[in-house]
Amino acid sequence: MTLIGINTWVWTSPLRDVQARELLAHVAATGFDVVELPLEQPGDLTVAATRAALDDTGLQACVVGAMGPGRDLVGPDDEPPTAATVRATQDYLRACVDLAHGIGATAVCGPFYAATGRTWRMTPVQREQTYARWRDALEPVVEHAADAGVRIGIEPLNRYETSLINTTQQALTALGPLLDGPLAAHVGLALDTYHLNIEERSSSEAIRLAGEHLVHVQVCGNDRGAPGGDQTDWPAVLAALTEVGYAGPLVIESFTADNDTIATAASIWRPLAPTQDALAADGLAFLRSLTATEGPTHD
Repeated sequence: MTLIGINTWVWTSPLRDVQARELLAHVAATGFDVVELPLEQPGDLTVAATRAALDDTGLQACVVGAMGPGRDLVGPDDEPPTAATVRATQDYLRACVDLAHGIGATAVCGPFYAATGRTWRMTPVQREQTYARWRDALEPVVEHAADAGVRIGIEPLNRYETSLINTTQQALTALGPLLDGPLAAHVGLALDTYHLNIEERSSSEAIRLAGEHLVHVQVCGNDRGAPGGDQTDWPAVLAALTEVGYAGPLVIESFTADNDTIATAASIWRPLAPTQDALAADGLAFLRSLTATEGPTHD
């Protein structure tokens, strides 16, 4: 059975312990199998409280990171991040891994290279050099993930949110030796159909290209709303996922327009459904029909 999940950004940002139990209960009651938990700041979610909420609901979990301003592993040649910034970003990513390990999540995913929205021009040589510097900065985080039994998924973003990694091929090229070395089992790609719709000539071919390196999949309509009834060729996407043997969840990632920070970061300027609950329920119903699965029973 294909597991279906949803990110709590559909309803709120940031998610903290004080809201988690009630919101996770709502996610489970809606019929989801998995909840995708954003850790925006270390300490927002604690292992003890989050594990208790997961145990109460029967939900499985995955963790995503948020690369806000000042979180950079690399940057332009004329304005590189300071050593302190790189260390702080690495520490933040380790905190995401530690949360995942503590709650039994096997994947931590996100655009773990530079702050979302930071763009700069690069020549081919500069890009190659930047990728090398990025791998050097990322490797200690992947080593930490390996020790924790957690897999890192690197997410390509669209051209308006980054200039560094927009496509599956760029992600594979950037990761390069990490995908062929001793840490290969603990790093790969996290693909989001929203970004695929913008940057790839074929979403299904991009999934096939990711192949065995595919760690995690996020889904939404091409307008960032609920999957289904949009321009995405969903049967082709599902066929490609089946072909590469992807066995992870399909997680709806959309956002509320009612939070200034998240609305600005994701450019959500209008409601994408009559209500956020409707977005969740409609997306779930479509994904269930697409995958021909039956929903779980939560106590």
